[in-house]
Amino acid sequence: MDQDQLIDERNYPSDVQIVNIDDREFIIIGTAHISQKSADLVRTVIEKEKPDSVCVELDERRYKALSSQRKWEALDLKSVIRQKQLSTLLINLLLASYQKKLGKKLGVVPGIELLEATQAAKENDIPIVLCDRDIRITLRRAWHSMSFWEKVKMMSSGLAGILDNQEISEEKLAEIREKDVLSELMSELGKVMPVLKTVLIDERDTYLTQKMRQTDGQKIVAVVGAGHVRGILEALDQDSDKNLEEIETIPPASSALKWVGWGIPAIIIGSILLIGWNDGFAEAEKNAIFWVLANGIPSAIGAIIAAAHPMTIIASFLAAPVTSLTPVIGAGYVAAFVQAYFNPPIVKDFQNVTEELSSVKNWWQNKLLKIILVFMLTSIGSLIGTWVGAYEIVGNVWQIVINFFSGIFS
Repeated sequence: MDQDQLIDERNYPSDVQIVNIDDREFIIIGTAHISQKSADLVRTVIEKEKPDSVCVELDERRYKALSSQRKWEALDLKSVIRQKQLSTLLINLLLASYQKKLGKKLGVVPGIELLEATQAAKENDIPIVLCDRDIRITLRRAWHSMSFWEKVKMMSSGLAGILDNQEISEEKLAEIREKDVLSELMSELGKVMPVLKTVLIDERDTYLTQKMRQTDGQKIVAVVGAGHVRGILEALDQDSDKNLEEIETIPPASSALKWVGWGIPAIIIGSILLIGWNDGFAEAEKNAIFWVLANGIPSAIGAIIAAAHPMTIIASFLAAPVTSLTPVIGAGYVAAFVQAYFNPPIVKDFQNVTEELSSVKNWWQNKLLKIILVFMLTSIGSLIGTWVGAYEIVGNVWQIVINFFSGIFS
């Protein structure tokens, strides 16, 4: 592809790139997701060019949420918990809150330029193609790609940023107006954790480009975040179709994690049986009770700190000793489900969640945030209990081993 093909001959700003490939014209508009200027540019280009199709950096779920402005009210929370996607939901909330926070400063609804693209296309009877990967797949692939400590680091950094109420300077706001804020955030995360950039930016560059290629028509307008433009241009330059199946699937957990997940329960149960065989049933029972208390108490304390429903506190205590012996489900998800059942969020909680996320006290007042808080604190409590219980029980087995060899060599 000749570089001259990238030169805008229609007096558009540099945010618009025009590429000609095989008698097809791709007009790529790089936007800021919180910018009225971008929204105006998108409408101008679509109305002037009258393309055969308009590709938009949205998936079906995000498009419905953006067009109806009822994103969180339509959330099936119990289904999210059953599918063990609370962590994904929290990431989504953090990103949405960050964008909304900036949007208020700028006086613009986040994603307005994407909505403007769909509205301009409809008004001119131009087909709309949603070209982005399902947001649930993107977030789950990102989550699965990170190590445990990377997840902890990302969540703590995200929460710290959201809870930081520091005022944004006018200089920073001016800079934000000219950028794709979400892509900038993803790029910053990518510098700290490259695996995130791969999933959130690079894979989606590939996905968006392939969907653009598959779109009908000779002239295509594509509206994407400015952070994706370079990757899309490079992918178009390669002029080859990509198989998207690999990046449309959720990678399975690694075999090492499965061994660890089932190995810990095997060690604990095996240790208690060995103690019973060597020291008798009473000693085995004593260790089993210690396991129950070591897991149940910290998990229940986590629920109490979250001011959870009494039944949630009881469920946390009962679930932790059992869930710690299986990698299938954690105590946090059991507690979250019970909390959602006995104290479900109301419409107001869903409507205000992105605003209330930035205030610590609101995590105890907003019922949706409280469910996430219950999930996090009971999970932490169960994790602490597992290590305390394992340390004590395995330590007792180790003493049996030492005594055994001492008897042999004495």
